[in-house]
Amino acid sequence: MQTENGKIYPVILCGGSGTRLWPRSRATKPKPFLPLVGESTLFEATLGRCGNQDQFAGPVVVTGKAHLKHVSAQVSGEAGAQIIVEPSARNTAAAIALAALRLPDDAIMLICPSDHHIGDADAFCAAAGKAAELARQGWLVSFGIEATAPETGFGYLQRGEPIGDAGYRVARFVEKPDLDRAKEFVAHGGYAWNGGIFAFKVSTFLEELAAHRPAILAAARDAAAKGSTKGAQFHPDPEAFARIDSESVDYAVMENTSRAAMVPADIDWSDIGNWQALHAALDRDSFGNASRGDVEMVDCRNVLVDSDGPHVSVIGLSDIIVVVDGADILVTTADGAQKVGKLLKAANQ
Repeated sequence: MQTENGKIYPVILCGGSGTRLWPRSRATKPKPFLPLVGESTLFEATLGRCGNQDQFAGPVVVTGKAHLKHVSAQVSGEAGAQIIVEPSARNTAAAIALAALRLPDDAIMLICPSDHHIGDADAFCAAAGKAAELARQGWLVSFGIEATAPETGFGYLQRGEPIGDAGYRVARFVEKPDLDRAKEFVAHGGYAWNGGIFAFKVSTFLEELAAHRPAILAAARDAAAKGSTKGAQFHPDPEAFARIDSESVDYAVMENTSRAAMVPADIDWSDIGNWQALHAALDRDSFGNASRGDVEMVDCRNVLVDSDGPHVSVIGLSDIIVVVDGADILVTTADGAQKVGKLLKAANQ
């Protein structure tokens, strides 16, 4: 397989259990396949951001069997699309390794989670161009998302020395700090959120994976070599794939490599990690309220109501989230939204 004239290959990671946005999102149909912001699903929006055929080659989607039906339906019509069907969940290092092994050694991969919201697609494409420039020079590049608040649920990247005009070395990775440290990072100004968007040259990534996690690469090579192709789908060998250790690419490679770089990316990004994050990503009225469906609010502040059918009336409440999905109803404070995934019903659907 040859590269397409230096184009960037989007590698779209598509999985997850969907519990944190229950009851709308469920294991059978998690958030990538839902129209949570606008009319398109988050997965469709991810494909759309990488749709400029002058900049991007056809996408490589890595997903599991449980989500293959949704992926196949929504990727329909994408020129040159490939779908890698993981036989089991083995985290992002394995998923990216499989994609790398299906691409030319000199290809530039752009790793894109399929369940994030990015409001500024033009800025995303500009950042992708800069990241690809660095990746061609042998850097493993993270998108450094502008840290606008002291979030404790994200990892952080400390900006190091400049690399030309395209980006910076990563001085260090910091995993999910406590609130005091997060406040220090935001005040410092030299830290960015690690949004899980990366750019690698295939050969560079495989070299670094071999150096730091050789067992993962060996098992991935075996699974790819023994795999089978069915149309646009590639199915790795299940037994070989099951031997891969489950580890994120952050821990396996990015925190160990000496070639880590970052590109600042002010792209109106949200991971839509819970109902509170979705509320922040939606259009709100002057009182901070957002609603979808048949909803009426009176004297409310910072309330989100999302109903798929029944009329919902809310009076005199603040910082509350109400979600109606069929026979399931969720009512939580904004702070409580962090704990939705712990509900027994959310975990079992």
